[in-house]
Amino acid sequence: MEIQSRIITVELADGTNIKVEATQIGDRKPNIQVRQFNEVTAPLEVLVQEIAEALNKVKPDKASVKFGIDIGIESGKLTPVLVKGNDTGNLEITLEWNH
Repeated sequence: MEIQSRIITVELADGTNIKVEATQIGDRKPNIQVRQFNEVTAPLEVLVQEIAEALNKVKPDKASVKFGIDIGIESGKLTPVLVKGNDTGNLEITLEWNH
């Protein structure tokens, strides 16, 4: 199956429009006009909060979290995508403890 992507317009909170490349997820062809970028950022806020809560439980002296996202379109809505088609994730967490 060929992955379809296209450039779409998204609107930031202050009304600024930017162009992003979005990958079609699923079989339905979306009828995308301008989408709100918070469709991507809101789920990311929850993801980052859950990672922070997990890190607070193990209490490292130092932590770094690195991840990249793709933007997908699923059922006409922007969707952040962490896992690529080859089933490998791109989430990297480094924890350090000083002894």
